[in-house]
Amino acid sequence: MNRRLRQVLALTLALSSGLGPAMAADPLAQGLAVTRHDLRAERDSQRRIDRLDDQSSELIRQYRAGNRELESLRIYDRQLQRLVDSQQQEMASLRHQLAAIDRTQHEILPLMVRMVDALDDLVARDVPFLPAERRRRVRALHRLLDRADVSLAEKYRRILAAYQAELDYGRTIEAYRDRLDIEGKPRTVDVLRLGRIGLYYLTLDGRHGGYLDLHRRRWVALGARGREYIRQGLRIARKQAAPALLELPLPAAETADD
Repeated sequence: MNRRLRQVLALTLALSSGLGPAMAADPLAQGLAVTRHDLRAERDSQRRIDRLDDQSSELIRQYRAGNRELESLRIYDRQLQRLVDSQQQEMASLRHQLAAIDRTQHEILPLMVRMVDALDDLVARDVPFLPAERRRRVRALHRLLDRADVSLAEKYRRILAAYQAELDYGRTIEAYRDRLDIEGKPRTVDVLRLGRIGLYYLTLDGRHGGYLDLHRRRWVALGARGREYIRQGLRIARKQAAPALLELPLPAAETADD
């Protein structure tokens, strides 16, 4: 057994036998005191080591958590940058589109004015059917062009709708009631329109009828047979009879009476 162990054993025996006070000045007692001091110091050192180890573990944990958060922030920053780049591209595209719209407005407004003027001229020169309705439509378009609260697209849409209505007149048959000047006398009559090639009238009592001579711009009377065809055409236009062949004079033909 080594020397230090013998000292510890001796000191223990002395204390257990009641000789402690006498041994106070003994070197063995002093050695035991040193040993105790060393043990306490060792225990304190171990506690400090444990605390430092815990602190190190916490710092490592915080470091790793900080690295993960930093990486997340880097990913988020890259995503934000892509969003910013995309928004800048979108803004550039919108600026380009706005510039194109301004150029389009400068070009299309005069075009729409010319289109309405051409429609107005068409109504004035065309076969005079539904004159009040068609002139009213053109006047509404003229007023529409001067309105600042209506978009350019809506103005253009309405102009195209008016042109479509005029186009449809050329391929439809229609019956309506109107007041015409027949032989210098105003009369309420039923009017039969065959596209844009023929316009015919029949008085309400059926005793008078005729067609419009487009070249002379005057009404030409028809006989009984012609009036009967007009009556039949009116019934077909009103869907009161099945379609049938009508022997009616065209504006370029000579008047044919019975």
